[in-house]
Amino acid sequence: MTSEDTHVSGVAGRYAIALFELAREQNELEATEAALIQLDGLLKESETLRRFVLSPLFSAHNQSQVVTLISEKVDLGDLAQNFLQLLVKNRRLSALSEIIANFRKLTVGSRDELTAEVVSAIPLGDAHAQQLKAELSAKTGKHITLNSKVDPSILGGLVVKIGSRMIDSSIRTKLNNLKIAMKEVG
Repeated sequence: MTSEDTHVSGVAGRYAIALFELAREQNELEATEAALIQLDGLLKESETLRRFVLSPLFSAHNQSQVVTLISEKVDLGDLAQNFLQLLVKNRRLSALSEIIANFRKLTVGSRDELTAEVVSAIPLGDAHAQQLKAELSAKTGKHITLNSKVDPSILGGLVVKIGSRMIDSSIRTKLNNLKIAMKEVG
């Protein structure tokens, strides 16, 4: 758990560690991870839900009611639902996205996996994603999970970040490097 890829800190880190330990102790690590991934997806999809979670203006009672509704609709399971209610009670619901990210780091680290943050100019196709996973897995010796993002400003190529290591093969960076080299020559 002490590798750089699974390092978590701060309030969100402490909550994530507590939930991770409890889920592992109760043999509910996979179910809790699946529930949090589903919840994170809801937060990313719904601007209204994201604002609700982040806003300190809503009372704990209102937040508790919404958490209960979400838990019933999505079937998060008892552990995840109780954890969310604890966050509401302690007025820490605004840290939910960061807690989920830290929890994912811990679960990935416990399975000898690495998460690669991949930025591409266009969405990666399944074949390209599988090829990239295979190449990164061969280089690192670990199972790779991709977290893909699209950023058209990189023009082409990829930017891959695994832990503190980054490989930037984007066209934008290559053009910037060429521009700098041309200034030095001329």
